[in-house]
Amino acid sequence: MIYTVTFNPALDYVVHTDDFVMGGTNRASSEQLLAGGKGINVSVVLNNLGTESVALGFTAGFTGAVIRNMTESQGCKCDFIELPCGFSRINVKLKTDNETEINGMGPDIPQESMDMLMKKLDKLKPDDFLVLAGSIPRSLPDTIYRDIMERLSGKGVHFVVDAANKLLLNVLDLKPFLIKPNHIELGEIFGENLKGDKIKAAYYAEILKNRGARNVLVSMAEDGAVLAAEDGKVYFCDAPKGTAVNSVGAGDSMVAGFLTGWCSSHSFDEALKTGIAAGSASAFSAFLAEKDDVERLCRNIKISVK
Repeated sequence: MIYTVTFNPALDYVVHTDDFVMGGTNRASSEQLLAGGKGINVSVVLNNLGTESVALGFTAGFTGAVIRNMTESQGCKCDFIELPCGFSRINVKLKTDNETEINGMGPDIPQESMDMLMKKLDKLKPDDFLVLAGSIPRSLPDTIYRDIMERLSGKGVHFVVDAANKLLLNVLDLKPFLIKPNHIELGEIFGENLKGDKIKAAYYAEILKNRGARNVLVSMAEDGAVLAAEDGKVYFCDAPKGTAVNSVGAGDSMVAGFLTGWCSSHSFDEALKTGIAAGSASAFSAFLAEKDDVERLCRNIKISVK
């Protein structure tokens, strides 16, 4: 079974404007309200691809109730913990000529609620996958992903971490099955601009692998992806051609696609191919990737290995 954890889910309010005037009144040309958060996105795409998962995490207040209802309505199994105070955050995604985001803070998570989550995680079994994805509320330490992994150490659980900065770096020596920085996050770690440079991205991915991560998947937007795998090979993949509609959730979709491909084949080639197809399918759509689109894109994706 695959479990996802979203500590700080959100309602994503996506609003399009034809023109945007700073300091003036702007009218939307279209708008969407979506249940967001990286772990939730992974669970939604896993479900769309026919792979079962359970979405864990925390919700609060009236926005939390909407997030829960919207996630369940998409066919996902949810086991969220309701927080006693506050409300789940709202993120505003403004789309004009460029994309601008304003992300909310989210509620504090008290120790009693954390203890409830830990008890749920204690029930995971050998060969289960646990996806730890996204940001955390300010009430939690940046060691929280590491703390969870240490608690479950020795149980045979496969960890997937999709996070930035210390949240990611803190877990490397615990040998997560997969980490997925994007090229910007990887570049920030090493003080480099990696846009469009797969060779340099592969070099730094190998460094993170040498620090403990079993597999390092680097998403590079329209430039595709690089995978430094535990079989000692580096896999390169170009992104399929298409019109980008929405970048929100593309990286999460890549994680879901990779896990779907891996669980069905135990092939890094197939896992990367399904991952890049799922990420692209989400980028080419107003919503998250659907199975038919992923399968169609997969047919024309080629992997090179070095």
